[in-house]
Amino acid sequence: MAEHLPVGTGGGFETIPPDKRSDKDVRKTMSLPAIRAFFNVADRWELLVEERRGLLGWPGASTYHKYRQGAKTGDIPALTYDALIRISLVLGMFKALHILYSEQSLADRWIKLPNKNPIFAGSSPLAFMMASGIDGMYQVRRLLDARRGGWN
Repeated sequence: MAEHLPVGTGGGFETIPPDKRSDKDVRKTMSLPAIRAFFNVADRWELLVEERRGLLGWPGASTYHKYRQGAKTGDIPALTYDALIRISLVLGMFKALHILYSEQSLADRWIKLPNKNPIFAGSSPLAFMMASGIDGMYQVRRLLDARRGGWN
């Protein structure tokens, strides 16, 4: 994993050193744009609530609904570092899929389609990630990035 976590700013990216990752104010700054982006991707992928919760690391149902409401109102608590990493992985997958597949509908459906790649054993990438947790999410992200030729 990268030494620094990139954080978007108005003019580009800055990095968050590892010793600042537990800083609640730093995570709070990233939380609203991250959760909004996550829900936008989840909507494009047509994910069910349980699938969304699984990708976020299984927050409680009430916490998930607070995130959903907060994404709309702008009032969201600081996400955990784990949740921010998971969202980053989802956003990277979304980007890679839209680079790999010019047909947007295929790029958005891919996550739910049965896949012959040996890591999926015929199931969908989403089912694999739901069963494998964050490790599975990293594997899918790496697979997609390798197929598109980079981790940019």
